[in-house]
Amino acid sequence: METIYFKGTPCHTYGNLPAVGEKAPCFTLVTPELKEIHCNDFLGKYIVLNIFPSLDTAVCAMSVRKFNEKAAKHPDTVVLCVSMDLPFAAQRFCSAEGIKDVIPASAFRSPVFVQKYGVQLVDGPLSGLLARAVLIIDKDMNIIYRELVDEITHEPDYDAALKMLK
Repeated sequence: METIYFKGTPCHTYGNLPAVGEKAPCFTLVTPELKEIHCNDFLGKYIVLNIFPSLDTAVCAMSVRKFNEKAAKHPDTVVLCVSMDLPFAAQRFCSAEGIKDVIPASAFRSPVFVQKYGVQLVDGPLSGLLARAVLIIDKDMNIIYRELVDEITHEPDYDAALKMLK
């Protein structure tokens, strides 16, 4: 369990983010087309997991926009924008915003993802949603970067994360 904050109020996660150097737990998430995607679908690529509470908040929406803008510069990288938002909401958001270089991925029916990655909030005002975190998985499925943002209302450190991509 890790402690983070929402507007200064302490909140706790289900578990802990995987550590740098660990093998990334495999996952299954759902795309806006209701297609399941699996970790093995991205073998041979860097995977950026941009994890956040909901696209309906300004900071979460900004993180998707920024990773969309920066992802195009890394052709051997896939960015998965993971939240508990329903796939339909993610589709609406991406269509309205012209988001094409990231994959919205819902964890709404993936309890294994939220448990293995330790990102579900178990208390506080956003209980049940996901914490804000960025993980980068290398081409061999190892965690090479992790950031659990300590204050949910803050953006992640995009530059530090993107420096990890070769």
